[in-house]
Amino acid sequence: MISMTASSAMTQPEEARPAEAPPVVTFAAGEMLYALPVERVQEILDLRPIAPLPNAPAHLLGLCDVRGTGVPVVDLRSLLGLPPAEDTGHSRILVTWVESASARHVVGLKTERVIEVTMLDDGRMQHMSSADMLNWTDTAVMGIGKRNGAFVTLLDIDRLMDPSRLGLADMRSGVLQ
Repeated sequence: MISMTASSAMTQPEEARPAEAPPVVTFAAGEMLYALPVERVQEILDLRPIAPLPNAPAHLLGLCDVRGTGVPVVDLRSLLGLPPAEDTGHSRILVTWVESASARHVVGLKTERVIEVTMLDDGRMQHMSSADMLNWTDTAVMGIGKRNGAFVTLLDIDRLMDPSRLGLADMRSGVLQ
């Protein structure tokens, strides 16, 4: 018979223990809070005209001009499976970069509002190692943290934008295909 003390039974597995979280940019989609590491956000833009692309997937809104360069803009709500929402004066475009197997691509992520550049409570996040047990395999989540007591989902932007996850053939010339 195996004997376990109450304290050892309550310890978390190594991968479930909170990890140090990087500084983040927090933003909203619906009632949920999300974040990206600050190092992945190049700039935050007010909404601007977006030129639609023919036959583009629903999540790809089109291209916007960022200092003379066409940057693809992706709708965060669509990527997260949320219904569309009207733009407001708080809507923003987070210009970020995505790493694929072949290159780095600049992408705009349209969100309902950007909240702040901050640290998560206690500077910690928890990895989602128990997700497999729950039969949930959305690998686009880097971890979960809290800000002012509310849950914040740290997105793994590379996995969120992975062409195979989105059902896309590939990424070429910085534009999602």
